[in-house]
Amino acid sequence: MSIVLDNPDTAIASCAPFVQPVAGAGAMLGIVRDIADGPLAQQVEDIDRGGVYPQGVLTSLGRAGAFAAHLAPDGEVDYGAAIQAIAEVSRVCGATGFMMWCHDVCGLYMAHSDNPALTGTALRDHAAANTLGGTALSNPMKHFAGIESMLLRARKVGGEYLVNGALPWVSNLGTTHYFGAIATVDPDPAEPGAPAHEIMFMVQCGADGVSLRDCPSFSAMEGTGTWGVRLKDYAVGADRMIADPVRPLIERIRAGFILLQCGMGIGVAQGAIDSMWHVEDQLGHVNQFLDDRPDELQAELDALHARTMALAATPYESGSQFLIDVLDVRAHASEIALRAAQSALLHHGARGYLLSSAVQRRVRESHFVAIVTPALKHLRKEMARLHERSVPA
Repeated sequence: MSIVLDNPDTAIASCAPFVQPVAGAGAMLGIVRDIADGPLAQQVEDIDRGGVYPQGVLTSLGRAGAFAAHLAPDGEVDYGAAIQAIAEVSRVCGATGFMMWCHDVCGLYMAHSDNPALTGTALRDHAAANTLGGTALSNPMKHFAGIESMLLRARKVGGEYLVNGALPWVSNLGTTHYFGAIATVDPDPAEPGAPAHEIMFMVQCGADGVSLRDCPSFSAMEGTGTWGVRLKDYAVGADRMIADPVRPLIERIRAGFILLQCGMGIGVAQGAIDSMWHVEDQLGHVNQFLDDRPDELQAELDALHARTMALAATPYESGSQFLIDVLDVRAHASEIALRAAQSALLHHGARGYLLSSAVQRRVRESHFVAIVTPALKHLRKEMARLHERSVPA
């Protein structure tokens, strides 16, 4: 994938010139909505199929405070506002909503790292999108669920780790970006019998030992800054360490990681429902015979949104039932995005089958919501496992 940038100055100038997170979720979401309906809507097709990376839009969202709500470097966390910000953007462009999620969870890793090199000024810059980051946890999350083997390996050399391996695709990257990754630590011959464990660390894309390579073309969302990444003796010292060992951190942030993704599904579904209403006056006389009508889908989506917001109020709650509920709303977000996008296509008819149609784009975006880690099948597998564990023998 070749990097093509939008014009950051144009996008930034089109919204209010906030340079600090906006106080109050309502004000922040209003600005996010203006950015989505303005500069983002103007380039959504270029992002989807032209490979334009919307760096200016992401920077504008950072200045509006869209990436600060769940990090709250200067206040209380608000996962609900972070999810709604992603939903507002995904309603217009699922690709940019996905990049928001990538940046959000990278900030989540930093905030929970207890590493002064990744918190403080670094975290504030991240929250304001002065710097941009991504996440490479697709393979590790599948590994922890028993679906895949870990692709990155680390070995201890002196006071640091050297990491080797390749990841097929990591999103929201560029030469000045960074991302959180996990590697399995190879056994130390000097410590026979020591238990295996994993480390989580920050990868600087421009650092020694890091190379980015082109990915095959996707069916949608080409402007997401997605690259294949190879690490060759990439050095992880104390300044780049997020967690060693990593599993306690994963347990702590897993629910928030998954809840933030709900914004993508809710937003794509809302955009599809909105598009159904756009043709109701003209085609309602025949569309009334279709299943999944916009009023029915809206009621279901509103109920899902309410459930998601209730869970987002306690993102660090522990317990199997809470995690099952989180997995369930995430699965429902995938399912309703798929159904709403398909129904919107049927409501629009042949015009929705044009490649240039926003309806057609949302069909492809909804597919991504259902396959991005944790995919729908992954979510159902984890819910089944947790249900089995909670049933008395």
